[in-house]
Amino acid sequence: MLGTFQQSQIRIEIAASVNAIHDSILQPAQLQKWLLGQSFSPGMPAELQTGFDFTTSTGLIQIHHHVDVAKPNCLRLLLSNGIDGFHEWYWGEGWVQSRLEGVSMLPLKLGQTLSLLSLREFLRNKGG
Repeated sequence: MLGTFQQSQIRIEIAASVNAIHDSILQPAQLQKWLLGQSFSPGMPAELQTGFDFTTSTGLIQIHHHVDVAKPNCLRLLLSNGIDGFHEWYWGEGWVQSRLEGVSMLPLKLGQTLSLLSLREFLRNKGG
């Protein structure tokens, strides 16, 4: 894999319930609304489950995701292709934490920060 090893951990406050955050992260129909710049492979389930595999595309770069853990308050994705590493999400009432580690040519911390801000804005507009 070409690129550099990068790691980032960000926690933000979000004025939303734990259920609204859960749905926005684990339900692909919601996830696609705020995860900007990415298209998802067809055949996504109503909710991400442990063992499910899917691919997203950011421009010409494809990222394969394997759902390693999917629980009511956390999601762990093993990543390959455009990013070789993992992405963990944890959440509770009014907060979300994201931890991302991997080798990539993409600016991971920038993408992670923009995604979290987009999630916060999505939930604010949704009235989460």
